[in-house]
Amino acid sequence: MRKIQMFDTTLRDGEQSPGVHLTTEEKVEIALQLEKLGVDRIEAGFPISSPNEVKNVQAIAKVVRNTSIAALARANIKDIEAAREALKGAATPCLHIVLATSPIHRKYKLNMTKEQVVEKAIQAIHFGKKYFSEIEFSLEDASRTELEFIYQVVDQAIRAGATVINLPDTVGYASPETFGDMFRKVREHVPLIDKVLLSTHCHNDLGMATANTLAAIKAGVDQIEGTINGIGERAGNTSLEEVALALETRQDIYQATSNIVLNEIYPTSELVRHYTGMVVQPNKAIVGDHAFSHESGIHQDGVLKNASTYEIIKPETVGVPSSTIVLGKHSGRHALQQKLAYLGYQLSKEELAHAFEHFKKLIDQKKYVIDDDLHKLVNQDFMNDKTHYELTDLVISYPGTFTEVQLELTDEKHESRQTTIQGNGVIDALYQGIEQLIGTKFQLKDYIIRSKSVGKDAVGEVHVKVIKEGFTYTGRGMDTDIIKASAKAYLIAINQYFQRSEQAQTNQKVTFTN
Repeated sequence: MRKIQMFDTTLRDGEQSPGVHLTTEEKVEIALQLEKLGVDRIEAGFPISSPNEVKNVQAIAKVVRNTSIAALARANIKDIEAAREALKGAATPCLHIVLATSPIHRKYKLNMTKEQVVEKAIQAIHFGKKYFSEIEFSLEDASRTELEFIYQVVDQAIRAGATVINLPDTVGYASPETFGDMFRKVREHVPLIDKVLLSTHCHNDLGMATANTLAAIKAGVDQIEGTINGIGERAGNTSLEEVALALETRQDIYQATSNIVLNEIYPTSELVRHYTGMVVQPNKAIVGDHAFSHESGIHQDGVLKNASTYEIIKPETVGVPSSTIVLGKHSGRHALQQKLAYLGYQLSKEELAHAFEHFKKLIDQKKYVIDDDLHKLVNQDFMNDKTHYELTDLVISYPGTFTEVQLELTDEKHESRQTTIQGNGVIDALYQGIEQLIGTKFQLKDYIIRSKSVGKDAVGEVHVKVIKEGFTYTGRGMDTDIIKASAKAYLIAINQYFQRSEQAQTNQKVTFTN
């Protein structure tokens, strides 16, 4: 099979997303994860944009040794010199030169004739060849450029020394049919095209970035450019993970593969969303929270019997631990039984019928149920509502570069427990202190803050999700003091753990399994 090269521009085009700013340390960590993911080339930045960007690219080039590092430059000497400085330490550096070619860009942005554009391209590539053996040349807005002019520019760029020719759909204007046809015609009309890698870079303004990229692959493209989670300018770029999984899943159509380590996709997505602060839409293909979730009773029943009935990709393939059965109004008895088994409950046929009846009543009141609801639902006849730990005092101070929390809890015997602890931040110190007082640790999976009102005295709502011994516990705390709300939420989740532990020991009505 053909091997498609994967060019990742998360750290350059992706960082151009509004509101995204990555520190050097964050860029380096993402770059190392991209290397682990198996991308063939990382576009680390646009060095001329700032002195700090030069340092960012240098830092990445210093530590990433098994993946080629590229830097973007416009077709002028200053940009190329900045890229040269930034890539000095790279094991396999690549200069990426971009120059617009479409009529609208030539007229309004460049104020240049076709002849001037060709000459500028040749000059830039010649200058770049003094320092770089690998040069990618991009015809910006190629999808809106006259075909005859594309042939001319590509031919001259190859003769000048370009090793990669990139034809981007810069504004997401193309359709799969016309875009694929453009590449086929370039292969037919440019005699030297087989001497270079042919690449594409698509944007998602009309929602067709992945479709256009796959059409380009069918038309003979050797390299595709994209970002993790599809982030980038305006509506974003081609999602690298979507192309990788399309090649893997539909090898019968594309007859191509890549070097992407598929089970590193989800961890990479998580890292990028964490550092960029860009939320991935829940129904986003491959990496969205709902990508492997099922609520429909028909779908749930099928998946529980054989996952391939409704899943063409195994979640484990992309690094997601498992499919998720979301319990909602469309869910059936089989799904409820499996979910309860996951939470540790093995119900008899009669108990399941009773639980399902109460579940249907509950779901009429809520859009969906969480683990906490199910714990209470199953144990509603004998639920132990005893509060094991309660917050009685909280004092926060900042004596130095750290945060100090003085914490007092009251346990189930109404005895006071106190501690003072320091942490990197107030929540870190708070949760460390709580765990120290109760003598056990939890894995914090989720921490979400929401405002329930407006103004300076707004009530804050904190949701937490913790994991202990393979089970998930959730808590919600509300207070005008968000720190107190955080403590309340954490303690509610912890109290659920102790309630469940007690019930498991008494073995009442329900058999617990793990």
